[in-house]
Amino acid sequence: MGFRPSHLPLRLTTGALILNSGIGKLGLDEGTAGYLQSMAAKAFPQVNQLSAAQFGKVLTGSEIAVGSALLAPFVSSRLAGIGLLAFSAGMMTMYFRTPEMTEEDGVRPSQEGTSVAKDIWMVGIALALIMDRKRK
Repeated sequence: MGFRPSHLPLRLTTGALILNSGIGKLGLDEGTAGYLQSMAAKAFPQVNQLSAAQFGKVLTGSEIAVGSALLAPFVSSRLAGIGLLAFSAGMMTMYFRTPEMTEEDGVRPSQEGTSVAKDIWMVGIALALIMDRKRK
């Protein structure tokens, strides 16, 4: 099935956090959705093609789907890791493409970027889930 007991702490903690974030965004008001969309648009200008309400629903659904996949034992760790990598790579792209989030060197987080820069741990967890294989 592709699920190992050693993956349990990685999947439970990350999945619960992301699922909770998605559930917290259910019923997102248009102003908050617009703010989140404007942040995402700095890295992904295509999101401006959506209304704020549509963007909020896509973001909410994405977080709920990724969090649920990580928590579901019938989803292989590799597949859950791929979903987490896509999600966390999006966060890191937004971090690196938004000048206000980094110091002048473009890597170290500014005060505004610390909340996003810390999400690099999700990239590491995703890679661990994808790369870990049973020995034959």
